[in-house]
Amino acid sequence: MMTIALRSLFVLLIVLSPLAAQEDEAGCKDHPLLTRMAGFYIDTCQNAEFDSQEFETSDENTVTVEGRKAEIRYFVKEGARRVSALQVLRNYLNAIRTAGGTVVWSDEHLGRGTARLAAGGRETWVAVRAFDAGDGCDLIVVEKQAMTQEISASEMLDALNRDGRIALNIQFDTGKSTIKSESAPIIEQMTALLQGNPALNVAVEGHTDNVGSAAANQTLSESRAKAVVAALAARGIAAGRMSSAGFGASKPVAPNDTEEGRARNRRVELVKR
Repeated sequence: MMTIALRSLFVLLIVLSPLAAQEDEAGCKDHPLLTRMAGFYIDTCQNAEFDSQEFETSDENTVTVEGRKAEIRYFVKEGARRVSALQVLRNYLNAIRTAGGTVVWSDEHLGRGTARLAAGGRETWVAVRAFDAGDGCDLIVVEKQAMTQEISASEMLDALNRDGRIALNIQFDTGKSTIKSESAPIIEQMTALLQGNPALNVAVEGHTDNVGSAAANQTLSESRAKAVVAALAARGIAAGRMSSAGFGASKPVAPNDTEEGRARNRRVELVKR
């Protein structure tokens, strides 16, 4: 969420019409980071807890960003003061700059632009797309985050009995072995798995993508595997039932030439011993 100071900056730059809320589509509202221009109302909106979006980064290139996604379409109200597509685009991009964000790409002729903003400890991407000579505007906002893996202890056991291993999307701080809080549910299910199956012994294996040196990735993968073992031991699982190992980037499961592939390669595997 944006601080009060930053929100005030947006309010100064993009003034909310007091009548607009009466004409908004039911259940729709402005995004917390960006309000609307005066005289506009929300025609449609769509929100997703996790989705992907391609953002333009140049005239020919895009980047895919995943996370919490909001799409809002605005139209100017009948009788309201008209503005140009250029004015709509600059209004939003200038507001994002004022809040400390950066404009990644824009085409003023088309009324389109992409911006990136760090707010609330999360990277947020914004696409602005004015159309109908400025009478309409689409805002697409994605708060970047990894998908939370929801998997039960019984599903882990089925995979171990069937395949002998399972890859888990445990999240760590960048370049560190600190387990992020959003991965606590996975650790709890691993604990439940081992508590419910006292004869089961496992190896925890760490893997990385190929970014950085081989030596650094090897060390990081080992420390992350040890961190998972330590988290399980702290929850009462006997240390003798677990081992840890790291393999760096030596065992990829996807190409490392895309962000999606690198994300798949950054994993922890639970292996039945």
